Amino acid sequence: MSRFVILAIDSFDYIENKTGNMLIRYRTDEVVAVIDPSKKGLHSQDVIGVGGKIPVVSSFNETKKYGPDTLVVGNAPQGGSVNDSMRAEIISALHFGVNIVSGMHDFLSNDQELVNIAKKNNVEILDLRKPPLPPHFPLGTWKDRKVPVLLVVGSDCDTGKMTTAWEIKERLSSYNKHVEFIGTGQTGILLSKGVAVDAVIADFMAGEVEYAIDSNLKEETDLVVVEGQGSLTNFAYSGVTLGLLHGSMPDYLILTHDVNRDTDVMGEKIPDLDKFMKLHLDLMDPFKKTIFLGINLLTFALDENKAIERVNYFRKKYKMPATDLIRFGNSDLITTINDVIEK
Repeated sequence: MSRFVILAIDSFDYIENKTGNMLIRYRTDEVVAVIDPSKKGLHSQDVIGVGGKIPVVSSFNETKKYGPDTLVVGNAPQGGSVNDSMRAEIISALHFGVNIVSGMHDFLSNDQELVNIAKKNNVEILDLRKPPLPPHFPLGTWKDRKVPVLLVVGSDCDTGKMTTAWEIKERLSSYNKHVEFIGTGQTGILLSKGVAVDAVIADFMAGEVEYAIDSNLKEETDLVVVEGQGSLTNFAYSGVTLGLLHGSMPDYLILTHDVNRDTDVMGEKIPDLDKFMKLHLDLMDPFKKTIFLGINLLTFALDENKAIERVNYFRKKYKMPATDLIRFGNSDLITTINDVIEK
């Protein structure tokens, strides 16, 4: 059992601290502290609504009394760079004999100073985003695949795709379903297995996703759930989303959407969701029939009554199951997924 410290300087909130929040939510007992000077003195529950009394502190030095063994870079900034403040805390952790896990595009294991400190203190630096070598080119194995694949897609970045994919996997277990989860970003890989697809050379994106699916199929597998990334209509991240779509060649799609957001993270208006969903189906049409099974909404910023109102609105408007799995539970979303994979 690990003892994690989450590094989230000026970014401990329900959106920016993506990787850290997933550890807090799904491995609560293993997280001993969060580093964010701007929220020092608070607890995790105060900030993101989960995590109970996990303390928020201002520096790694304040975490030593909790006996950490691993520091995880919790946030996911645009560009994936490690700034000077983050680096200073990482160095402090290495000197204390703590392993480092990072999902940044800046590979810490290429930093000779950090590597030397790690060796001196007999600890490891793990870069989750390092792509496979040699890379895998797509082979079209989906044409003969017998196990259905479900891909989670979002109207924008940071709409809960990873959380939705993991919750689907976990909740289907109550139906005695064997579900394989394929992580495609640093958080998903940390929880399970997969590939950080946004770090893969473009020509190999689809191939790496295909390979990850094929490598994890078992005789008893009922469904493969693939974590989504980016958004088809976000001009900065659409490329990775398309690579995932055609790499996984999904039979089913689940849409995630933040009901409190009209513009995406690049400041562009989020399109009408009917058109947005049709765009995905049109891109799949040359290859196979794909359908949307439901919508999982991110309602964290709304009060209870308003959140319920929005869930009901989406269910009626789009004529498919809609819920916030974290806030309101399964509704009929998980039942629908279970029903289609049983056919």
